[in-house]
Amino acid sequence: MEFSALDTPPALLADRFKTLRYDEETGAVVVLDRRRYPFQTEYVRLRTVEEVAEAITNMTVQGGPPLAYVAGLGLALAARDQAAPAARQREHLQTAAARLLATRPTADDLKQIVPLALEAALSALDAGGDPFRAALDVVNGEIERGNAVSRRCGQHAARLVEDGDQILTHCFAGAALCWMLWTAWQQGKAVTLVGCETRPYFQGARLTAASAREMDIPFRLITDGMAAHLMSAGRLNKFICAADRITMDGHITNKIGTLTHAIAAHHFGLPFYVLGYDGPDPATATGADIPIEERDPEEVFHARGESGTVRTAVRGIGGYYPAFDVTPPHLISAICTDRGLFAPRAIRDYFDAPDSVA
Repeated sequence: MEFSALDTPPALLADRFKTLRYDEETGAVVVLDRRRYPFQTEYVRLRTVEEVAEAITNMTVQGGPPLAYVAGLGLALAARDQAAPAARQREHLQTAAARLLATRPTADDLKQIVPLALEAALSALDAGGDPFRAALDVVNGEIERGNAVSRRCGQHAARLVEDGDQILTHCFAGAALCWMLWTAWQQGKAVTLVGCETRPYFQGARLTAASAREMDIPFRLITDGMAAHLMSAGRLNKFICAADRITMDGHITNKIGTLTHAIAAHHFGLPFYVLGYDGPDPATATGADIPIEERDPEEVFHARGESGTVRTAVRGIGGYYPAFDVTPPHLISAICTDRGLFAPRAIRDYFDAPDSVA
């Protein structure tokens, strides 16, 4: 992997600030290194499928849609770089897709975009076309579609925000949350975003806080264990976060710790709204069907600071790091999508709803 510093400050909308893209001049997939941002603005250039897979696994790229887009671009690299006979090209592409799909097993977007890119590449191969260009076009189209979905989801979610709200969120502030905050601000609603630090990668303390600062949204940082107390003291009004996967019966999975906040919000009578982007995964019936990614326990022994990692635990102990948890539908007030709001148990109705702009 090659690192190069760029001066342009990144933002969440990939189509505007190009925090991830395929660079035609260098033939590399370029992604913002979110392990270092915002203290360092560095972009990683990925030139092979394996480099793309490692960047996804080691958290260089974070967030469900972004990691899926990068994986799709990795599949395009596989289509570009293979010059073997057609039969071997098919095997090469299928092997690359399997490697990319194995990087983050919980993420739903990854399961959607890599197969789409693979199908496009194989179809082009069969038709004597350019499998690389076919895969690249599909992924770029999905990035454009994802940006539109994020905007519509955020605009719908802004209706849930009231003037004076103090809103708890958890982990990485994706594009829909930013659109929600921006739209609410345009509607004259003054809100404060309260974010948990989100150990061990501190996405809340770094990424969400930086996004709020870029939009001039007041932000208050709390440690991961403070939310229930603030709820009990009346210093939070609602809990809003995204989901890495939504099941057909209304379970959601998100960054570990989401379930804890949802239980506390339910206990104290606060609404919990989920930003569901483009709805549930038709292939995932219920929460028991969601694979939970288990990361290296070594990661929980460290805090990731501005210039690397700092060990915070004594040596000679064990650890445990499930990266996600599952929240059941009875703890969720509503799921907000690009097609409007749905009760968790009725989220399957998303597919029958009109695809209208908020």
